[in-house]
Amino acid sequence: MQTSLADFIRNTPDGIEADAILRKCVHCGFCTATCPTYQLLGDELDSPRGRIYLIRQMVEGAPVTRSTQMHLDRCLTCRNCETTCPSGVQYGRLIDIGRKVAAEKITRPFRQRLLHRILASFIPNSTLFTPAMRLAQHLRPLLPRKLRDKVPSRQRPLVWPTGRHPRKMLMLAGCVQPAMMPNVNIATARVLDALGIETLIAPEAGCCGAIRLHLGYPDEALADIRANIDAWWPYVEQGVEAIVMNASGCGVTVKEYAYLLRDDPAYATKAQRITGLTRDISEVLSGSEAALAMLRQRRTIHTVAFHPPCTLQHGQQLRGQIEQLLDALGVEVHLPTDSHQCCGSAGTYSLTQPALAYALRDQKLERLNAHEVQVIVSANVGCITHLQSGTATPVVHWIELVEHMLSH
Repeated sequence: MQTSLADFIRNTPDGIEADAILRKCVHCGFCTATCPTYQLLGDELDSPRGRIYLIRQMVEGAPVTRSTQMHLDRCLTCRNCETTCPSGVQYGRLIDIGRKVAAEKITRPFRQRLLHRILASFIPNSTLFTPAMRLAQHLRPLLPRKLRDKVPSRQRPLVWPTGRHPRKMLMLAGCVQPAMMPNVNIATARVLDALGIETLIAPEAGCCGAIRLHLGYPDEALADIRANIDAWWPYVEQGVEAIVMNASGCGVTVKEYAYLLRDDPAYATKAQRITGLTRDISEVLSGSEAALAMLRQRRTIHTVAFHPPCTLQHGQQLRGQIEQLLDALGVEVHLPTDSHQCCGSAGTYSLTQPALAYALRDQKLERLNAHEVQVIVSANVGCITHLQSGTATPVVHWIELVEHMLSH
């Protein structure tokens, strides 16, 4: 795709990158076959190819309209199209540039601006989010359905392991997971403890940056990222083996720290080191299937349906490890039809685009429940909460299932 950049973006980092990405696109249309919003709406402008055309027009100086912004907003950033694209178009990076340009050119309606500001200020701030979630869980039966959907039932917390081991790994607790699903982090630490690995958490580390980044507050997102690097750096210098991620949405973001801070002279080198150390928990446990099978205490056979989050299979390009690990533990794993498709959670998407999010959730659940399984497992807190709101079948993180099978 040939481009002629407008003066406002020519020779800027965003302009140079957008130009390079746009030139890779050959208009083949393979992306339309796997785009969730195009499948739902049937509008070419709600497909990656259509949005690429819109972004090209913007960077070439065409007027930006609310319609343009609406089509960009509807994108889930699931990156399914990247997996499908034969030309290697880095659509996820291009859509971020397009949204940034749109935000600079036009002003959102007041209600949208207010919603985005509230979400960006509230969700990543655990000091505000945690007590609010605790109150909401206490009042959950009284809440309206739409709000109750966002509030998981309170878990009885497991006991954090107390073992000390020479092998040590950092874990990002996350901004919402400790309040919504604390046992995901504890189960992760318990499984690692069983393998002789001590899990450390840096108290000052907070949101990975994804929430503010995708809501259109890049400067605040970069501040979150730098704060995490500062919090982790003493542990890195002490020689931790890895930084473990059990929320795939956080994992894909932290793995892009080197890219996001590539032009920051104070943090670029540190960010590269952080990215190099970051591992999804499935990567950490890959190769330990036999050891985990030896440690298994519970012999109950589980039949599960697995929803691989987009941030795991498309963002991090990780496929098969979780299924292999669960199979080694005697779990019968079913992947639903169209397992590559998004469930509609997509960070704050279910709050900013609820109609599309719920339509995608219901499609996903129909395919997951077709297998008549005992439980649905996934790998991201947002997907789990979103899916659980539409089904009576328990939806849990797969690491919780592993921990349950290892415990007495």
